[in-house]
Amino acid sequence: MSAHLVLIDALNLIRRIYAVQARPFLMNNELAENTQQQVLNNTLNACHLALKKIIGIHTPSHALAVFDSTAPCWRYDIYPDYKKGRQKMPLHLLEKLPDIQDSFMTLGVDSLVPEQDEADDIIATLAVKMALRSQNVTIISTDKGFLTMLCPHVAVYDYFNRRYLDEAYVKDKFQVSPSQLLDLWTLTGDTTNKIPGVAGIGQVTASSLIKNYGSLASVLTAEDLKSSVSSKLEESSDGIELSRKLLTLKTDIPLGFNLKDIRLEPDIHHIETA
Repeated sequence: MSAHLVLIDALNLIRRIYAVQARPFLMNNELAENTQQQVLNNTLNACHLALKKIIGIHTPSHALAVFDSTAPCWRYDIYPDYKKGRQKMPLHLLEKLPDIQDSFMTLGVDSLVPEQDEADDIIATLAVKMALRSQNVTIISTDKGFLTMLCPHVAVYDYFNRRYLDEAYVKDKFQVSPSQLLDLWTLTGDTTNKIPGVAGIGQVTASSLIKNYGSLASVLTAEDLKSSVSSKLEESSDGIELSRKLLTLKTDIPLGFNLKDIRLEPDIHHIETA
């Protein structure tokens, strides 16, 4: 029987749910202390319900909620400005995460909190291992970085908009195929994670170059580029390699557990979601 593993990008899910729960109570972009507990309880309940719905929608045979390490990952070692300026998780939400993980466990879904790796790399490693065995994976996330992994055995699902972020979505939004996204973002950079690209090259120019030449490697060796584009690429030659390394998901993280360890009980799909 073919397995279907659902991998939840846990902090992507939790932080978005928390933002929705906190919004009505925010004053000057902060929560009053007397409303924090209410918002946290609402967040926990909403996360629990979201996971129930995810299980009901996708009926997986296996599932895992993957969290980021609390320690800085390897990307900070090679680029200290990685994610610079991103708003940190509120301390009261950080302290609530163990309760949310316990809530997930009541639904049979364990949580993985790595010692030093980002959730993205753990999820990518698991997805590749499954796909190589012709087993199916659905990644629950709105993080565009996972779109590079789209293939017949790996899907990405946006829980909040109730839609698959598939190849048609990628081509409509980025004008390239999923296999070309890494090349595209190496040129444009990733503002969300503060990863630099080639200065002066935006998505329109980058997608045009990738479509016309097929790959970044072909762009970099082309002899018929506009002089303005060639100059920008030459000026960013060192940064191109760094950006690509930062953007590339690792797929060889040691995991230390077996697929059977995250198997769901068959009756978990029948839990009431109302």
